Amino acid sequence: MKLWNLVTLLTVSILTFSGCVATTPKPKDTAVVDSTLPVITLTQNGVFTDMQAVGFEWNSITDARVKGVYVYKQTLDKEETEPKYYDTVKNRFVTHYVDDNVKPQTQYSYYFKTYSKDSESQASKSVTVKTLPVLDSVSWIYVAQDMPRSAKIIWRPHTNHIVKSYIIERKTLSEDKWSKLETIKGRLNAEYIDTELKDNYVYKYRIRVVTYTNIVSNPSAEVKVITKALPKQIENIVATKDLPKKITIVWGKTNIVDFMHYNIYRAGSIDGNYDLITSVKTNQFIDEVEEDGKNYFYRISVVDKDELESNCAVKSTHGKTLARPLTPSMVEVRIVNNNLEISWNSNDSRVKSYSVIKKISRNWLNISSEEFTDIKGKTFVDTAVEPNTTYFYTVYSVDNFSIKSEPSLEVKFTTSKTQGKKIVSKEADIDVKKSPSDNGNTSSVNAMDDFDMSEN
Repeated sequence: MKLWNLVTLLTVSILTFSGCVATTPKPKDTAVVDSTLPVITLTQNGVFTDMQAVGFEWNSITDARVKGVYVYKQTLDKEETEPKYYDTVKNRFVTHYVDDNVKPQTQYSYYFKTYSKDSESQASKSVTVKTLPVLDSVSWIYVAQDMPRSAKIIWRPHTNHIVKSYIIERKTLSEDKWSKLETIKGRLNAEYIDTELKDNYVYKYRIRVVTYTNIVSNPSAEVKVITKALPKQIENIVATKDLPKKITIVWGKTNIVDFMHYNIYRAGSIDGNYDLITSVKTNQFIDEVEEDGKNYFYRISVVDKDELESNCAVKSTHGKTLARPLTPSMVEVRIVNNNLEISWNSNDSRVKSYSVIKKISRNWLNISSEEFTDIKGKTFVDTAVEPNTTYFYTVYSVDNFSIKSEPSLEVKFTTSKTQGKKIVSKEADIDVKKSPSDNGNTSSVNAMDDFDMSEN
């Protein structure tokens, strides 16, 4: 009711003042006091107070000499010595005055004087008033805990209908001052969700209410929230280095209750760019790789149902596919009983067999090739040697998984139609003569050389 009266008084004052001339009468420095002029007398309930306004009502003035009313004001909390001229009511028919330039919960003193053309009345009785305290904020506030990168604040709507909105304020433990976060319009709105917060971080919230006259209340009680932490990072990641064309990665199983999946990241070097290659539900993954001896580095993260992902940038695990067997080293080439015998060395225990590639060149337009596989020993005898032909031989090691080594050095042989045999090395010519009675006689050269076998 008081607020309605104040609004009515303020409206009447504005309407009255708007019809007056621009010049506002003020008391003279040496005032002439006319004791016959009427003195302002407040009505029985002539004082109204609010948080940011004070209203007065006085009895009607019938004396035609009166032009208006001078208002004197003193702020007691500032220890001012006496009231000073403050304002003028420029119409004697006005019986209400509202001062909206006051602060909540502050004491003021007022008195009034009527004035005529040349004089002013005696001062009225002083009236001491105290504005109302600032409106209290909401009576109950709550914040939901353990939310992912967000906080939900709810409160009980304010019971005073003059409330038009709520101001949400926030601070962290590292901040000294509260900051305005958001304004929520509507008295019955009672929820706000703060997003894009840090993980596992402490935030504090409080609320102020705002009235339709833009009065801001005291702050509410404070509430504290700790945002949800990231899942713990994965431990004990192991990747294989001895499997053919695949790498198996296993890691310690997470124990988070809201587990969703694991993310697998891979890079070609330990400090390279790690790309997400897949997501799995189990704590094991087989990476199928076509290359032999391929190196990869892996990082594993765990993701919960709120899509929070653990840190995985600090630990990398090295995996590798099984490398190729060692390449055979060519040691010796011999002519045995008109056949060509190729022998080599290999110290790789993984090797289970060998493969020989034979290329035949009769001329530069006629080249063919043939492969001999599953050779168990370290010797290959070629019994199909024709005259006037060039042969090229390459040897591969093969392991139990059929993985072939890199090719050995290629060896070249050339035959002709001449009788007898002559083997010519890059380094020296070696003449080898063999008769039917020379059974078992052999000749040999270094496998690094280029050979020419011709008949003399």
